[in-house]
Amino acid sequence: MPPYSQRVLIIDDHASFRAVTRELLERRGFEVVGEADGARAGLETVAAVRPDAVVLDVNLPDGNGIDVCRALTTLNPELAVLLVSADPRNGRWASDCGAVAFVPKARLASADLGRLLRRDADQEVARRATG
Repeated sequence: MPPYSQRVLIIDDHASFRAVTRELLERRGFEVVGEADGARAGLETVAAVRPDAVVLDVNLPDGNGIDVCRALTTLNPELAVLLVSADPRNGRWASDCGAVAFVPKARLASADLGRLLRRDADQEVARRATG
């Protein structure tokens, strides 16, 4: 098994960000199993496709990504949820909801996604990688 989760879901309300994130993940060997454009659609899609990891925007039009993360990690503590946001200040919420880490959207391409999206990711490494 690869050292990272292979099946990833992207939850973000911006189609262009989802497309760029899909390409980035696929180029790094991940299988993107779905996309959702909001909180409700994201929760439904997670239930339907059962990904190993989720890339989740903090700001969604129909809900708060922090609440979505909390719901997902409560239901499945093994699920690796990576929070992203255009606003780097939103990173302060990552540890409160069970996310493996927070990465500002502008730094996603340079992040070690293989390490961050693993279900057994080292929490301390994940926290240090997010600034």
